[in-house]
Amino acid sequence: MKTWRYLGRRALQALLVLVLIACTNFLIVSAAPGDMVDVIAGESSAGDELYMQALRAKYGLEQPLPVRLVRYLKAMITLDLGHSFRYNEPVADLILSRFPATLLLMLSSLGIALIGGIVLGVAAARRPGSARDSTISVLALLGYSTPLFWFGLMLIVLMSVKLDLLPSSGMRTIGTDLAPLEAVLDVARHLIMPSITLALFYLSTYTRLMRASMLEMYGMDFVRAAKAKGLNERQVAYRHVLRNAILPLVSLFGVQLGAVLGGSVVVEVVFGWPGLGTLAFDALFQRDLNLLMGILFMSSALVVVVNLAVDLLYSWLDPRIEVGA
Repeated sequence: MKTWRYLGRRALQALLVLVLIACTNFLIVSAAPGDMVDVIAGESSAGDELYMQALRAKYGLEQPLPVRLVRYLKAMITLDLGHSFRYNEPVADLILSRFPATLLLMLSSLGIALIGGIVLGVAAARRPGSARDSTISVLALLGYSTPLFWFGLMLIVLMSVKLDLLPSSGMRTIGTDLAPLEAVLDVARHLIMPSITLALFYLSTYTRLMRASMLEMYGMDFVRAAKAKGLNERQVAYRHVLRNAILPLVSLFGVQLGAVLGGSVVVEVVFGWPGLGTLAFDALFQRDLNLLMGILFMSSALVVVVNLAVDLLYSWLDPRIEVGA
C-alpha cells in the first residue's frame, strides 16, 4: 500500500513538473527572435506585409501570448504536439521515427560509461596510491575535461580518414541491401564512434565517483567486521563494498539523463546520427517551433519517468530505504 501511495504522489508531482516544463519551454521559445513565418517568407522571397499577416493568422501567431500558451497547454493535455511546417508531418510522428536512433545511442553510451566507470573505479580503489590508481585517475581527468565535439572529430580523423576502419557519419550504409545480421553489424559499426564519444565524459565522472565511494566504504565498520570474519580482499570488495558504493552512481545516473540528451545533440550533429538531437538542431535553425517544443517536452517527460524508476531501483539496492518514506 505504501508503494502505491508513493507512486500516486510521485505521479502527481510529475504532472506538475511537466506542466511547468511545458510553460517554460513555450515562453523561452516564444521569446526567441523570428518565427516560422519569417522563414517561409524568406524562402519564398515574399516579404509583403499582408502575406506575412495571412501566414501568422493561419498558424495562430497573431494571437496574444497568453492565448497561445493556453491553447498550447490544452493541446499538451491531449498529447497533441502539433504539426511541423518544415516536414509537413505531425510532430509526434517525427519524434517517434527519430527516437529509436537516439535511444540506441543513449543506451549504448550510458552502458559503456556505467560498466566502464564501475570497473575502472573498483580497479583504482583496490590499490589506492599505486601506479594503476594514478593512471586511471589521470585518464579520468583528461576524459572529464575533453570537449565532446573535439574528441568526436579526432576519432573521425583517426578511425575514418587515416585508418579507414569505421564509417564517419550516418546510422547505416546507404544504398545497400543487407541481410538482417549484416544490417545489425552495419549499424553497430556506425554506432561505435558516436557512443564512445558521448560516453567519454560520463565514463570519467563515474570512474572518479566510484573510486571515491569505494574508498569511503572501505573505512566503514561493516567492512572492518567482514575482514575480521576472515573474508579475503576480493570477497570484501565485491560482496560488501561494491553494492553499497554503487548507490551514488545510481542516483547520478538518473539525474544525468537530461544531460545525456543534451550531449547527444552535439554528438549526433558531429556524426550525422539521425536522432532527436539532429532533428532539434534543424528545428531550431528553421524556426520550426512546434517541432522544437515537442522534442523538448518529450525529452523532459522521459527524464521524469527515468528518475522515478531510479528512485525505485535505489530502494531495491538499499533495503534500508523505504519507497513510501
